[in-house]
Amino acid sequence: MSKLQGRNLVGLFVALSLAAGTASATNGYYTTGTGTKSKGQAGAGSANPQELMSLATNPAGIAFVDEAIEAGLSIFSPMRDYTTTPSQAPGACVAPGQCLLTVGPNDLSSENEFFPIPYVGMNWKLTDVDNLALAFYARGGMNTKWVGGTVTYDPYFGMNPGVTTPVTLPGTFGDGTAGVDLMQGFLNLTYARKISDQFSVGASAIVALQRFEARGLDNFAPFTRTYVSTFNPATGGQMPKNLSDNGHDMSYGYGGSVGLQWNPTEMFSFAAAYTTKMSMGELGDYADLFAEQGSFDMPSTWTVGVAVKPNERWAVMFDVQDIKYSDVPAVSNGIANLFNCPILPGGTDLEGCLGGNRGAGFGWDDMTVYKLGASWQYSDEWTFRAGYSTTDQPIPKSEMTFNILAPGVMEDHFTVGFTHKKASGNELNFSFMYAPEIDISGPQNFDPTQTVELSMSQFELEVSYSWKR
Repeated sequence: MSKLQGRNLVGLFVALSLAAGTASATNGYYTTGTGTKSKGQAGAGSANPQELMSLATNPAGIAFVDEAIEAGLSIFSPMRDYTTTPSQAPGACVAPGQCLLTVGPNDLSSENEFFPIPYVGMNWKLTDVDNLALAFYARGGMNTKWVGGTVTYDPYFGMNPGVTTPVTLPGTFGDGTAGVDLMQGFLNLTYARKISDQFSVGASAIVALQRFEARGLDNFAPFTRTYVSTFNPATGGQMPKNLSDNGHDMSYGYGGSVGLQWNPTEMFSFAAAYTTKMSMGELGDYADLFAEQGSFDMPSTWTVGVAVKPNERWAVMFDVQDIKYSDVPAVSNGIANLFNCPILPGGTDLEGCLGGNRGAGFGWDDMTVYKLGASWQYSDEWTFRAGYSTTDQPIPKSEMTFNILAPGVMEDHFTVGFTHKKASGNELNFSFMYAPEIDISGPQNFDPTQTVELSMSQFELEVSYSWKR
C-alpha cells in the first residue's frame, strides 16, 4: 500500500467514524476492547500486544508490534427492552413527588438495533527503540429510541398542588418518542520507547469528540434550574431551551494515557496503564439536562494485565480494568438530588435541579471488569482466540427511571476470533462477541408502587485487515 493510499484510507475512516451512530454499550458505555484481536479475547491482552490498536489500552504496547496500517469495521447490535408494572397509587405514596408520574404500564423494545463502528490506525518504527502510532476509533456510546407507551402525571404530588386530576400523555415520559443518542470518538497519537528488549514505556495524547441528542424529555422542564430559579407563583418560570429535542450537539476535549510493558521472560509479561479523564467542552444544547450546565466529561480508567505463554503457540491473558464513572457528575449523580429541587415541597437545593451543579443524573457506580483471554497459533497462517469478561453492571436498583434512557446493564461477554495471515504478511482478522440477556428491576423513582425492569442482550461482529509496512 502506498503512502497516498494510506492517507486516503485514514481520511475515509475518520469520516465514517464521525457519521456512525455509535452504541457499544457493553461495560456501561465502554467497549470490551479496541481492535479485532483484543475483542476476540474479550478485551484481555494488554500484556501481550498483538496489534497497533493496543495503544487504546496501553500505549507502551506498540513498541512490540510490527509496522502496519489497519482498518476495521464492526456491526454492533444491542437489544433493549423495558417493562413497568401497574401503579398501586393513590394512597401508597408518602414522600413529596413520589407519585409525580406513572410510566405506563408499558412493555417496549427500543428501535435502532444495528450500528456500524469503524476504526483505522497506522504505526511507525522511527528507530530501533522509538515508535509512533496514530489511530482514530469510536468507543462507548448509547442509543435508545422508545416509540409508543404512555405516562400519567399526577400534578397534586408535584408543582401544582391545586390540580388533582391525573393527565395521561403519549410516550415514555409524555413527550412522544423518547431516547438518547451518544457517540464518542478518539484521535490518539502515541509514542513508545523501548528501554530494553524486555521493557517499554509509552504515552498518548488524545483528542476526544462526542455527539449527543436527547428526545422526549420536555415534560421535565419544571425540574430544571432554569425554570425554578425564575419561578413566580403567578406566572410560573422561564421554560428551558436546552433540555430536549435540540438535535445533535457536539463537544470536544482532550486527555492522555501512560503505560508500561515488561517482559521479564519469554513465558511471562506484565502491563499497566492509566488513561486520564477526558476534559470535554459543555454540551450547551443540553445545559438544562446534564449537571453542571451541560458538562459531560469522559471517565478515567486504569488497566493491569498479565500474560503467560507456556510455549510459542499459546498465550493466556488476564486483565483487570477499572472505569471511574464517578468522574462524571452527569452520569454518577443520583436521581435523589432531584427531590431536593425547590419545585417540590421541602426541596431546598436549587443546584439539585436538572442542569444544576448537583443536578440529578443516572446514578451509575464505578465498574471493575475482569477479562480472561487465550490465543492459539494453530499454524503459520492461522491463529484462534477466545475470551470471557465479567463485571457488575453500574445501575443501582434505586436508579431505574432515568436509566430507561440508558440501560447499560451488561455483565458477561463471550468472544471468539481468528487471524488469517497471508503470504504477503498482511492479516485478515475476525471477532464475534455475545452478551447474554440480563435483567434488572427496581422501584420507579416517581411512583415506587411500580416496578421497572430493564433488559438487554448484545452481539457484535468485527472484521479488520492489516497491511504490513
